[in-house]
Amino acid sequence: MDLQKITSDLIKFRTETGNLAEVERCMRYVQQIAKQIKAQVEYYKKDKLAPVILISNCEKQNFDIFAVGHIDVVPAADNMFIPYIQDGKMYGRGTLDMKSFAVVALNTLEYVIAHNLPINFGVLLSSDEEKGSFGLEAFLKDNPDLKSKIVFDVDVAGDIDKMVVRCKSPVFVKLTAEGKEAHGSTPWDGIDANERLMQVWQNIRQIYPYYSKDGNKPENTWVDTVHFAKIEGGEVANVISNHAEALLDFRLTEKSTIAELEENLAKCLVKGVEYKIISSGRPVVMDEHNPYICRYKEMASDFLGKKVEYEYIGGATDSRAFAERGSIVIMHSGSGDGMHASGEYVVWKSVEQLAQIQQKFVDWYVTGK
Repeated sequence: MDLQKITSDLIKFRTETGNLAEVERCMRYVQQIAKQIKAQVEYYKKDKLAPVILISNCEKQNFDIFAVGHIDVVPAADNMFIPYIQDGKMYGRGTLDMKSFAVVALNTLEYVIAHNLPINFGVLLSSDEEKGSFGLEAFLKDNPDLKSKIVFDVDVAGDIDKMVVRCKSPVFVKLTAEGKEAHGSTPWDGIDANERLMQVWQNIRQIYPYYSKDGNKPENTWVDTVHFAKIEGGEVANVISNHAEALLDFRLTEKSTIAELEENLAKCLVKGVEYKIISSGRPVVMDEHNPYICRYKEMASDFLGKKVEYEYIGGATDSRAFAERGSIVIMHSGSGDGMHASGEYVVWKSVEQLAQIQQKFVDWYVTGK
């Protein structure tokens, strides 16, 4: 499989989450790749949800190894959908997050099929991961028996020298504040919804501190965090706001629970302000001594010629759904930078290295050597 060409082709599809026409065009392209490698395809589309595609070498729902990823991306300028390579790096939206690694997963499936390896191997790609994975959620609900002993999670991009063994739980919360309109010159005649919202904001910060690049990074970053993703309130300058909203993005470690978060939020509320949990996911925490994870780490270290280290990250991953079903999740991808930013790139050598490491692990899984 020509990893570079197929990755470049995928980048050119403007699969920003919600752009269903382009997502479906991209999915058709992926189906063509699947046909070329003689894989089986299940295309799942329900109601108005984003589609999901399952590509495999078998019809069974009980897999040995499964690769999970997504083809949707966050919005970007037009020029970011024109990939190019410079100084060993491929630039473009989705190079790092995570079309290059989706191609690696397809490449591993091709390897399994071409060598007629006696394992059930599948690749599952969703197309709304950046905004909740609702399509994948529906697919898994309709396929309750879908399981895999091992899951390759390649959506943890950052450094091929690192293997992720813990991901935090994402919890999105909406705050709604109500007030009373009045002229801006007579605030005593109204109740400012913006003020109420900011009071709650400050109360929340007493429990969940503010961290930034200005030098207050904690020594141990495995802590609960929150950032205020979106704030809206007021229509014009001279009218007291009677309604305000905020969207909060919490990232919780495995030591915290939704119930504890709700208890904290309740303490922070003031009159006229309510909260609602929009969505939540469980953290992914793997046993660092699991024999499969240890073996993968050992093989990756040997291949790269340097010791691969474990790390914990705050980002969420679709593999949490499989962790809930008992899968051993191996979270490893290539190197790069600029995820969700204008300078996104992947180090191309790391893409090729990841492809070879996956193949070596599959061989070991089959032969024990």
